[in-house]
Amino acid sequence: MIKRISLWLRDVLIKKKSMNATRIVAGGFAAIILLGTLLLMLPFASKSGESAGFLNSLFTATSATCVTGLIPVDTGMSWTFFGQLVIIALIQLGGLGFMTVITMVSFLLRRRIGLSERLIMVSTLNLNDMDGVVRVVRHALIGTFTLEGAAAVLLSFRFVPQFGLLGGIWRGIFHAISAFCNAGFDLVGGKFGAFTSLEGYNDDPYVLCIIMALIVIGGLGFFVWEDIVRARGWKGLSLYSKMVLSITAALLLGGALFFFCAEYSNPETFGNMPVWQKALNAMFQSVTLRTAGFASFNQGGLKDSSIALSCVLMLIGGSSGSTAGGLKTVTAAVLLLGLRSNLAGREQVTIRGRAISYRKVMDAMTLALILLVLFLTGSIVISLADSVPYLHAAFETASALGTVGVTVGITPGLSPLSHVMLICMMYLGRIGVFSFSIAFLTRSRYPAKIKYPDLNVMIG
Repeated sequence: MIKRISLWLRDVLIKKKSMNATRIVAGGFAAIILLGTLLLMLPFASKSGESAGFLNSLFTATSATCVTGLIPVDTGMSWTFFGQLVIIALIQLGGLGFMTVITMVSFLLRRRIGLSERLIMVSTLNLNDMDGVVRVVRHALIGTFTLEGAAAVLLSFRFVPQFGLLGGIWRGIFHAISAFCNAGFDLVGGKFGAFTSLEGYNDDPYVLCIIMALIVIGGLGFFVWEDIVRARGWKGLSLYSKMVLSITAALLLGGALFFFCAEYSNPETFGNMPVWQKALNAMFQSVTLRTAGFASFNQGGLKDSSIALSCVLMLIGGSSGSTAGGLKTVTAAVLLLGLRSNLAGREQVTIRGRAISYRKVMDAMTLALILLVLFLTGSIVISLADSVPYLHAAFETASALGTVGVTVGITPGLSPLSHVMLICMMYLGRIGVFSFSIAFLTRSRYPAKIKYPDLNVMIG
């Protein structure tokens, strides 16, 4: 049955000549969200025995498929096992990309992967080109299921004593997938309270370190995995992989240091913790803002400066070709390199003896401006619609647009208009970057037939 459904989707989505890759990606994710919404609306998906309603189901399905983590109702306390199963299936599909799962069937049946399929795989995984994409997808599937399985076993050792054998194993599996796919959904609300995420484990290095490892590995990108396995050493890595690893380390350590200092004496966050626990939670906060969505303390207690930096980190996100969202680390680096070159009066953007093309810089700038416009639009609308402080609205919008999932606590109480806005932000944050990336890859660039005279304008 699964093979038949996958092959039918393969034929419908891929072999229609009238549909380009961008539409297939956007339409495919929209179809998955709609299917998830319908399943979550079923009465037996909700613990109350009644339908959760269209908007709550749509919000949850969008958040799961776009691997965000924002929720209108607590996952563990509101959804039955069936509902939780639907959510984790949506997370896995959204994290790997629906096309990757369909392609897995082609691998099993030993079917040839066509050009159109490769193009859509590039889009769903947010890769830069088609070079070796089939090999990357194959290794990504093997690596994903291996890591998720190992993490599920490790987490079960902690959860089984707390939730029983079956409950502990299920929570181990659920949190392993949720963390690796950078989704941020959790099932521990029934033990520690609704919407508390992993606050009950903020003094447990075992759980937090496993979750952090999954988030970081999932956010590095499949091409970087491939490069690390191939090179087996720093010197053998490609310059791109070195950029990803260096930027990731700088953001993680810099963010952790900032939160440790800024929140050190804040009684609403780290103030009452011993030093080792402050350091642990500062690092976890820096890691989870890389589009994961778990929280080890109340985000609503953060200082304004911490909220502002959190928005920046959430919008940057993880790395290309990963389960993470956001602008992406190397894209942000290209913007900074372009700024450095322009301030130095150089026409070429370079790094370590290599030049980055003008078109790549313009693509990075375009994506950044799109993200900025969406962020400002969403945050202003939410702030006005619900009369909430702008920084809180900005935090929720950045969380949705960067597909992160952390919240200062206002999401469940927002109006339907703001919920719809967050749904749009989650969808655009996950699908929009994909769509624009594939558009950059496939668009044809023709030489201008008419050359216009230069216009001398004043800048600055």
